[in-house]
Amino acid sequence: MIIYKKFIFDSAHYLPFVPEGHKCKNMHGHTYTLTIFVEGELKQPEGWVIDFGDLKTYVKPLLDKLDHHCLNDIPGLENPTSEILAEWLWYQLKPQLAGLKKIELNETTTSGVIFEG
Repeated sequence: MIIYKKFIFDSAHYLPFVPEGHKCKNMHGHTYTLTIFVEGELKQPEGWVIDFGDLKTYVKPLLDKLDHHCLNDIPGLENPTSEILAEWLWYQLKPQLAGLKKIELNETTTSGVIFEG
């Protein structure tokens, strides 16, 4: 079974390696939607794969680093494309979150990335 939980955070960033004149070279922000998918067997007697509260506990320290911050200032995110941010999130969560299946990160309502490790 696969369960998921969505999180929302706001961050600013700029992409230093895009060509001159590209709009993303300038500082701008997004309201990101992060969806974490966890796969596992139903635990008994609880009847769940993971407690959603526990999942929130794992993600909260990362959101505290990202929310209302400039992503470029975070080590490992000096070129914070959505793809790099999704990969960074994966490797922050994977060691502590058994069953992590995939991450979906949307920087707008119409664009995003799915990372499966």
